Amino acid sequence: MVGKTEIILVDRKDEVMGKGEKMWVHKKGKLHRAFSIFLFNSKGEMLLQQRAKSKYHSGGLWTNACCSHPRSGQKLEEETKRRLKEEMGIKCPLKEAFSFIYKAKVGDLIEYEFDHVFMGRYEGKPKINKKEADDWKWIKTEDLKKDVKKHPRKYTAWFKKIFKKVLDKS
Repeated sequence: MVGKTEIILVDRKDEVMGKGEKMWVHKKGKLHRAFSIFLFNSKGEMLLQQRAKSKYHSGGLWTNACCSHPRSGQKLEEETKRRLKEEMGIKCPLKEAFSFIYKAKVGDLIEYEFDHVFMGRYEGKPKINKKEADDWKWIKTEDLKKDVKKHPRKYTAWFKKIFKKVLDKS
């Protein structure tokens, strides 16, 4: 399925410029729309997922609760809820906190995303989709800051770019 998925190409103002096949977009480093979801519990912990080793890039790395590309013609808010349920088995209210553009080399691919960052509160245990994630954990944000600094290679490129901004907004 990875080779058949189309994602939304955008300009630096998040205006739609067209669509592109997912792998082509990542090989060419085209700017595209994406979203990242960060979840926190009442203990002040953040939910992380370990990406499935079988993913087309960044497999086995730790990252935020969910991230994906919205489908064309769908509302961004609905897409975030859909993917969070598909990847982590979680249903909870989400709110867009901010958006930003980043570019990062991941293996032989380029992530160049206009990323909409959503945040939510959740208590409990996810039911992960093993095609998407190998593992998950709740982690205290102070411990996370230290671990990212000490072991940056354990985390995805986009997560390292945005988690501090998220902590400021949480």
